[in-house]
Amino acid sequence: MSYEVTGKLVAKYDIVQRTETFKTREFVIEKSDDIGGRIISNYVKFQCVQDKTALPDKFNLGEEVKISFNLKGSKWTKDGRENYITNLDAWRIEPAGSLIQNAGATNNTAENFVPDTVPGDPVDDLPF
Repeated sequence: MSYEVTGKLVAKYDIVQRTETFKTREFVIEKSDDIGGRIISNYVKFQCVQDKTALPDKFNLGEEVKISFNLKGSKWTKDGRENYITNLDAWRIEPAGSLIQNAGATNNTAENFVPDTVPGDPVDDLPF
């Protein structure tokens, strides 16, 4: 299952080569919510892996971005104790402004349906 969140890009970190064949990169967005007239800011750290590590390069700090990501979790045992880690694996980053520009093109609900004909126009009764 994938998730989406929008926020301001506030940090980009270097690529880390974890093994010969595995690399990661982290970045952080600030997500602000207005709760009863009070602005609450949360800082959310994501990671990109493998071929996705270049995704943050397209954006400058301070830009509003929309992140598409998956939740990933791991469990391991060390010294007889179970440990857990959760990662937010980003697989797409796009400008948040594109949401507004593309809203009409991507929203195909019946609520937004606009018929091809206008009341009073002659009806085309051709079978094709």
